[in-house]
Amino acid sequence: MRYDDSEQAQELAQRAHDLMEEVVLPMERERPGGMAVSSGTVTKLREAAREYDVYAPQISEAHGGMGVDFRDALPVFEEAGRSLLGATAMRVDAPDEGNMHLLELAGNDLQKEQYLEPLVAGDIKSGFSMTEPMQGAGSDPKMIRTTAEKDGDDWVIDGHKWWTTQGVEADVLFVLARTNEDAHPYEGCSIFIVPADADGVDIVRNVPHMGGGSRSESHAEIVYDDVRVPEEHLLGELDRGFVHAQERLGPARLTHCMRFSGMAQRSLDIAKAYMSEREGFDSTLSDKQAMRHRIADAETRLHVARTAIRDAADRISAGEEARVPVSMCKVFTANVTQDAIDLAVQCCGANGIGKDLPLSDFYESVRQFRIVDGADEVHRRVIARHAFDDVDEAELEPVTRFGQPTRRSGDGH
Repeated sequence: MRYDDSEQAQELAQRAHDLMEEVVLPMERERPGGMAVSSGTVTKLREAAREYDVYAPQISEAHGGMGVDFRDALPVFEEAGRSLLGATAMRVDAPDEGNMHLLELAGNDLQKEQYLEPLVAGDIKSGFSMTEPMQGAGSDPKMIRTTAEKDGDDWVIDGHKWWTTQGVEADVLFVLARTNEDAHPYEGCSIFIVPADADGVDIVRNVPHMGGGSRSESHAEIVYDDVRVPEEHLLGELDRGFVHAQERLGPARLTHCMRFSGMAQRSLDIAKAYMSEREGFDSTLSDKQAMRHRIADAETRLHVARTAIRDAADRISAGEEARVPVSMCKVFTANVTQDAIDLAVQCCGANGIGKDLPLSDFYESVRQFRIVDGADEVHRRVIARHAFDDVDEAELEPVTRFGQPTRRSGDGH
């Protein structure tokens, strides 16, 4: 398929494709199925990404990236998604990618020097600590119960978070806490930079979870008990934490979409290769019309998703919030990619659920996408609210209503 990508984007995507074909995928195939990737392997992958000139394209050159426009960098995320190792190699991996974007947008010069540049270099890891257990904030973030109160020159944070991705491994945590009880729920929170080894930060556990694959990524439950951070650890503006979080989440949702669309395309490529060789009932599986039609439908829906993602990215690059287009992309792509990967598993039979191929890891990984960065239902709520925001009552003028007989000129009555 051809997309309206700039020449720079196409060249960047081609280099990313070459890295995947020549380094990442061969390395993936050499490893035993289901085996976690070592830090040494990550280092080799990132060295290769630098050699291919596709390392952290979305971050400014001043802070260690390539300074590529968000829209032009987007196809790299799709290439990276073709393997669970790809995003890690190119430093476009969540949650660090979103946290780097947040720091670049809202951080001051000192915060960028202390945290952004080491994150881009891969010297440290981060977690975004927003979601809370039952009774706290989840899909409805205004229910947040974690608080930060000013005490002299410090902020004191108390609360309970969980599903902080990469929280166990993180060196630094970005914590969303309520700072103004009297403000509107969406206006009374702030984000704080909290070193993971600060007094009072209790990493309770890695929540047992589906997926993880070769990266074995944690989702931490964390208690913040009287955690003190200095004033300069406030990220961005006071009481504007939701605004900053949305600035992070909008682009991050699209980069998630691109990574998972790459994963879905790789899954279909594996399925088509398998179906073309595997025979049953006197012909190859690829000759069975029912399966051919299912593959055709999956390819079509994936193309529509990719097109919609690029449209939303164009809007963000133009300075728009693009909240509704982003929600449309998120909910549609999450379901399209899940269905495509599920189909690929089915097409490959026992090889689909085995670990020799990456499909079972993909399958476990993609299911979370319909929940993380906003559940399907939340995004549908955003879309529906917009859809019903400007109803044209004139469309119902011809409708007959009780007690109001319809009398039109020329109807013969």
